[in-house]
Amino acid sequence: MSALELKEWLADAQRTKPVLLDVREPWEFEACRIAGSQSMPMRGVPARHGELKRDTDIVMICHHGARSFQAGMFLEHMGFTSVINLQGGVAAWARDVDPAMPTY
Repeated sequence: MSALELKEWLADAQRTKPVLLDVREPWEFEACRIAGSQSMPMRGVPARHGELKRDTDIVMICHHGARSFQAGMFLEHMGFTSVINLQGGVAAWARDVDPAMPTY
C-alpha cells in the first residue's frame, strides 16, 4: 500500500481504521511516526504478536518498507489474515503525505 492510499484509508470515516504497527527501533519511533501508530520493534514481534488480533487489518510500517515487509511475512505465517505493508515506510509518508514530518 502506498502512503497516499493509507492517507485516504485513514481519512475515510466509513472504513474501520487499521492497526498501524511500527516495527522500527524505539529511537526511530521517537524521531518521527505516523499519528496513531503503535511501536513494536521488529525483534519483539515474535514474542509480542499475541497482543494483536489475527483478523484485524494491520498496516506494517518501518523506515523504507523492508523490515516491515519481513515482520509482516512472519505475522502471515502465524495466521494473521490482513497484513499490509506500507511501501516506502515513514520516508514515503514524509515525502508524499506530511512534508513537515522530521526525517532521518
